[in-house]
Amino acid sequence: MQSTVNYLWHTDDLLGQGATASVYKARNKKSGELVAVKVFNTASYLRPREVQGTSRQKVLVMEYCSSGSLLSVLESPENAFGLPEDEFLVVLRCVVAGMNHLRENSIVHRDIKPGNIMRLVGEEGQSIYKLTDFGAARELDDDEKFISVYGTEEYLHPDMYERAVLRKPQQKAFGVTVDLWSIGVTLYHAATGSLPFVPFGGPRRNKEIMHRITTEKPAGAIAGTQKRENGPLEWSYALPITCQLSMGLQSQLVPILANILEVEQAKCWGFDQFFAETSDILQRVVIHVFSLPQAVLHHVYIHAHNTIAIFLEAVYKQTNMAPQHQEYLFEGHLCVLEPSLSAQHIAHTTTSSPLTLFSVASETPKGLAFRDPALDIPKFMPKVDLQADYNTAKGVLGAGYQALRLARVLLAGQELMLRGLHWFLETLQATCRRTLEVTQMALLFLSNSLGTERFNDMARMPEIQELKRATELRSKLRAEAEVLSRFPHSITEIQASLGSLSSELAKNRDQVHEDRSIQQIQCCLDKMYLIYKQFKKSRMRPGLGYNEEQIHKLDKVNFSHLAKRLLQVFQEECVQKYQTSLVTHGNWMRSLHEARNRLRLIGCSVAACSTEAQGVQENLSKILDQLSHQLLQDRTKGAQASPPPISPYSSSALKDLGLHMEELCEEMKLLAFDLQDNNRIIEGLSRVQSAPDV
Repeated sequence: MQSTVNYLWHTDDLLGQGATASVYKARNKKSGELVAVKVFNTASYLRPREVQGTSRQKVLVMEYCSSGSLLSVLESPENAFGLPEDEFLVVLRCVVAGMNHLRENSIVHRDIKPGNIMRLVGEEGQSIYKLTDFGAARELDDDEKFISVYGTEEYLHPDMYERAVLRKPQQKAFGVTVDLWSIGVTLYHAATGSLPFVPFGGPRRNKEIMHRITTEKPAGAIAGTQKRENGPLEWSYALPITCQLSMGLQSQLVPILANILEVEQAKCWGFDQFFAETSDILQRVVIHVFSLPQAVLHHVYIHAHNTIAIFLEAVYKQTNMAPQHQEYLFEGHLCVLEPSLSAQHIAHTTTSSPLTLFSVASETPKGLAFRDPALDIPKFMPKVDLQADYNTAKGVLGAGYQALRLARVLLAGQELMLRGLHWFLETLQATCRRTLEVTQMALLFLSNSLGTERFNDMARMPEIQELKRATELRSKLRAEAEVLSRFPHSITEIQASLGSLSSELAKNRDQVHEDRSIQQIQCCLDKMYLIYKQFKKSRMRPGLGYNEEQIHKLDKVNFSHLAKRLLQVFQEECVQKYQTSLVTHGNWMRSLHEARNRLRLIGCSVAACSTEAQGVQENLSKILDQLSHQLLQDRTKGAQASPPPISPYSSSALKDLGLHMEELCEEMKLLAFDLQDNNRIIEGLSRVQSAPDV
């Protein structure tokens, strides 16, 4: 037990140990508050005075971060392939804030790495990351240089690596940008779960090749590896497919990594540009968009103050769907996005409740692109090697957690496909009902016009030029009615096919909800994790007794069997079902697009017929109005003249014809108004069907 005036700690409560100090968990003697104390050893006094500061031994008391470091988070098998997107953004935000604080105080850290970024959990359960270990830090303005070398070799700037690790003499001085290189390596590690620059055999075993990779890296590359001994160097310009970050975030992050992982300090970004670009990412909001034609979930990062037009362009970059061809549903309702409005008007989305994107054109769904976790599973060596067995178990478990994550994403993708199809189908069914309704209304109006007895009575009267013209127009109306009468049957056929598809969708949704593959994978992982914990505990021992060794061998066999079962469930249940669902989804989408196109044609035809009928009605109404007016004038003149004028029909017939004209004219006007209202409904329906995908 050791203590100071105010703090007490036990040497068994070791939190970490470095080259110059050890860190222990301690307590405040008065309050009992947990803290971390850094106790410097004799090696710390051998450092230059600019780093050491004083020769008198002191204990540094710090905040205790109970959740380990970023390194311990990344060492967890769950994060073998990098952090989830939300957690990565928390790391980015905290690291940027910490570095910004250091720059404001003209401090260069010189040893940034995941092990020096501590994690604690806030009151609301959120992670908080803090920069620690300033043993190598010193004051340095942006235009100043330093020549002393500190840091951890995997995260060192290549120039510092050459001098500190390879021991090659050089006269280079280093600036504040060396921290940016370390940040770049750290962020890549957090995003992918692995280091960006890895020679064959590892960075610690192949130092010369490690230096070659970092110094020969082409512009724009963010990673370099050597797959075999003396093999070629392979460069990567994007994050690996196993990374959990969305393409929307990757497109923002990769240019930053490429410009801070730059060996030439003259080409490397300065801190101002780094802070500007990372702050730009952190100030954005994410809108989740599920592309139904492609069956892919997209994360679209935009600023809240951007217009919807900018959002539509961002969607276009990820989906290749032009803004005028984009159409959205949210929670089953048409989501009309006005390009001139602020993006703040877009509903709040999540991965489970995204905007659903449609398109006018049908295309073959792509689905989720992923790497089979089986390709990343190492194999146990036949002999018992506690450290090697632990490392292998850790790698297998990491691949198992990756399979679990992918299984969840694949199942969620199936649910989003089926839900989107259901909503799409519902909109088409509603369109069917509206189209059928307006078609029947138009037919009803026309039948009232064509079947009026007054018109039939007038048609039997002596020939009048206006009546002949009216009869011709009436024949046109009859022709329009015949065309319209064909549509209800076609609409009914579409409704029947949609009803059949709706039943199939419901059946498939039930099957997805009843899927238990994730539970099976989780069960295998739980059992594997218990064995992994035992291997982790055993690796610290110098050896095992005979019985313990036999148990260890059995555990290896059981672990391998569980891993095999896990992969079998993933490949034969999750992947195969997902691939089958993609094929089915493509077929259903084609059927729905075909139904939609047929409805659009019917809607356009109904609108055209209705417009034509409205024009005919208006002309007919004008003719009848003129005839009625003429007959009224003739009747008035006939009453005043003596003797009565000679007429081709009797005065009583003239009187009856005039009355018929007046009544029929009123009917035609009412019918024209009804057709005009009906046409407005059809035009509205047409806009919904052919809208530029709002």
